Amino acid sequence: MTNDAATLLHCPNCQATNLLTNKFCQQCSTPLPQRYLWVGGNGLGVGSPGELLADRYLIINKSVVFDTTPGLPPQSPEVENSQPIRPYLRLIPYRLNVPQVYGVLQLFDGDSPSEILLLEKPPIVPDSTGQQISLCSALTDAWGHATSMRQLNWLWQIAQLWQPLKSEGVVSSLLDTYLLRVEGTLVRLLELRFDHATAPELPQLGEFWQQLVSNAKPAIADFVEQVSNLLITGEIDSPELLIAVLDQGLRDLGQTQTPTIQIITKTDTGTRRERNEDACYPASGTLLSKPPQTALAIVCDGIGGHEGGNVASNLAIETIQQQVLELTRLRADCVDPSSVLDDLEKAVAIANDKISQRNDSENRQGRKRMGTTLVMALPIAHEMYITHVGDSRAYWITRQGCYQITLDDDVASREVRLGYAIYREAVQQGGAGSLVQALGMSPSSSLHPTAQRFICDEDTVFLLTSDGLSDFDRVEEYWEKEILPILNSGKSLVDVSDRLIEIANTKNGHDNVTIALVHYQVKYTEPESTIQVVIPDSASIPTVNATAQPTSPTLLETDPGQPTKVLRQKTNFRNLPLNLIVPLLLAIAVGALGFWVKFILENRSNPSGVDSTQLNPNTPADAKKQERRSLNNLKPGWVLDIQKEISLANQTSLSAEFFLVVESKGNKPDAQNDQVNLRVCGQPKLLQKVLKAIGEESIPIKYSQLKEWEAEGKLKVLQVNELVIEQTRCNASPEASSSPVTNLR
Repeated sequence: MTNDAATLLHCPNCQATNLLTNKFCQQCSTPLPQRYLWVGGNGLGVGSPGELLADRYLIINKSVVFDTTPGLPPQSPEVENSQPIRPYLRLIPYRLNVPQVYGVLQLFDGDSPSEILLLEKPPIVPDSTGQQISLCSALTDAWGHATSMRQLNWLWQIAQLWQPLKSEGVVSSLLDTYLLRVEGTLVRLLELRFDHATAPELPQLGEFWQQLVSNAKPAIADFVEQVSNLLITGEIDSPELLIAVLDQGLRDLGQTQTPTIQIITKTDTGTRRERNEDACYPASGTLLSKPPQTALAIVCDGIGGHEGGNVASNLAIETIQQQVLELTRLRADCVDPSSVLDDLEKAVAIANDKISQRNDSENRQGRKRMGTTLVMALPIAHEMYITHVGDSRAYWITRQGCYQITLDDDVASREVRLGYAIYREAVQQGGAGSLVQALGMSPSSSLHPTAQRFICDEDTVFLLTSDGLSDFDRVEEYWEKEILPILNSGKSLVDVSDRLIEIANTKNGHDNVTIALVHYQVKYTEPESTIQVVIPDSASIPTVNATAQPTSPTLLETDPGQPTKVLRQKTNFRNLPLNLIVPLLLAIAVGALGFWVKFILENRSNPSGVDSTQLNPNTPADAKKQERRSLNNLKPGWVLDIQKEISLANQTSLSAEFFLVVESKGNKPDAQNDQVNLRVCGQPKLLQKVLKAIGEESIPIKYSQLKEWEAEGKLKVLQVNELVIEQTRCNASPEASSSPVTNLR
């Protein structure tokens, strides 16, 4: 070692120095964060292992440094220069697979300073000394040693990531065998690489997957080869169709996987509160097992104090439990994932409206309205469905690590996703923890719950918790000591739940605390027969936007013994009898005539072409979703998202941190000289500079120029479900210093 001080880790609580191998501070017993950071790009060009950079970062090797003072905030990049980190920020919902920006390291080589990107939680494994690290296995290296279920799970995760990464111009990262790593059940990237001029398409993914066929398990070798060929030939032409095909394969493999599930819940008032506003399902202290019982876990954290937070949380539990009951009885071979996700979101919407209507009936306004957060876990067959609203969290604990799988609905997370700040900077700002949504605060048309699903191919534990435990990173600090023994040594859920409540009360204690532990155990046997590719009808495949949260779900009436949605098969009309064909043709003709008449009447009554749903806030959400937005049907109020830097006529440039809001346009959008008036919106500090340079708030741009930028991938029209977060800034006036936020806590 060239620097003895570099071997010491400073406690974030008392600043005492500790050895790198210490898990807890020797002076105050505080858990010590072990933050190994990946150096983005080509690694460090200066220093040697053992040296200390910027008085805090210990060099492990040219690609990894260790933060010896984790109690201090890292240096943040300037927002104006955030284009290189924009994909990381906007992909924060996928941080389970994509590393996030920790900060920057500023180095001086002569007179020219340079900033090096530091990424946290990379897929690396330190040794027992903490001074040597190894990378998690490359997917191509680990592939041959995995079960057929895990092999297909890894492909499924890549398919899930394809469209989000493509929308950010970094999809080639998924084809880089060095960057593509696996950590147990998870696919994880070391870092992101920008695409070249031409981004990879699905046929290139098929070619990559072809290399895996030879080492695929016998049960899926033919399946992987067929899927690869279908990708290359273009018969699988969308990520959604690819996911549906892989889902069917996983469902077939799941028939040989037998899960056993245990659930326990606990809630406690805490040491400083007079009453408990939290609620949980099943009732606190209940330990249940599936089979034979049904499995569902819910945690709610009430908002409103003496005004009724406990009423809201219990009403949410009661309503959602009733709505989701049928889903807990679905047979494994009758599950359509997209329908389950829709059903879960609809159940949350129903609970939201019940609480909201209760508020309205009691004339509760503003901060007097009662509400609640929600996090829910529903195991079905080989999958775990997680749904949440607010800042109650879900964690996924495996033998490899502890992963937060929900993203808080708060101001800090919104700022990161918009590309305005890295997370560790955003959480330091005033009001960072203020919620932007919770159940009961407004009608469900403005609520956007997040529903996700995860493939379970190994023994695992899911922890649901209110912020009484998760605040101050207590889960990250204690998971290895308190929760991991469930997997490693069979420690009982009762003992672990009691211990977590104790930690919440002694280490935090500022709030009520509620937890649920879901222990998912797997017994898997390799199938004796091979699975085959089944291509579903494209009409039954849901189109999912890459970066938006799902909205306006539809709850379907289900029978426990039937699929929640049947994939439609193509009908062979030549087999229909003539007495059915003639009425069918007549019905089609009448329908077409009716549609034509309706079209003529609507255009007469609305010659301006203005979207009536924009003018009427009470229009149902489903009506707003019917029309796909594009430059071909541009309307006032729509938002254009700048993807790459564009240059305006006055030599002012707009970077990807900005949006454009349509204010007015001509009646002939296909005319070359048609003019569109646009308003610039974005982060206030940057916005002031741009408006000063432009000299006016509204700027005219030719429609042909917009089409050219769209063709070059420089902008796109945001869809309705992409406005979950962006609309709060774009609807604000250009002079606004910040987006409107309802401070619920």
